[in-house]
Amino acid sequence: MEVILKQDVENLGLMFDIVSVKPGFARNFLIPNQLVELATKKAKENREVVLTQRAADESLIIKEATSKIDALKNISLKIEAQVGNKSEKLFGSITNSDVSEQLIKNGISIDKKYIKIPGTTIKNTGKYIAKIRLHREVETDFEFEIVAKA
Repeated sequence: MEVILKQDVENLGLMFDIVSVKPGFARNFLIPNQLVELATKKAKENREVVLTQRAADESLIIKEATSKIDALKNISLKIEAQVGNKSEKLFGSITNSDVSEQLIKNGISIDKKYIKIPGTTIKNTGKYIAKIRLHREVETDFEFEIVAKA
């Protein structure tokens, strides 16, 4: 079932994105919480009109998002975590929230809902890649490392 997002929805997409979801998820969660509308022909036409009207604002948002992405390229992020004896397995896990907090400590404010980690959690040390999507036209792969706390 195709729907148009009325607002940013974590792990689904950004406002005005057209996404495909399972009918039950749409009927039981997204539509009752007014997060989406059905992607009918008329709704898609209305979406295009709104996006055209917001073009000036969008260019400003894209410019801001691009500057954040450029700043990300200059950061080498290492997140320290507790691990077991002689093991690479973490006590607990690292999530998009932890990555967001570390980025804020490095001077770049990116909300956790814009960060996607494959599998949603990390439970071992090593190098990982998160997808950061700040706008439907601005996204990047951000490499970071999980290291054992000394």
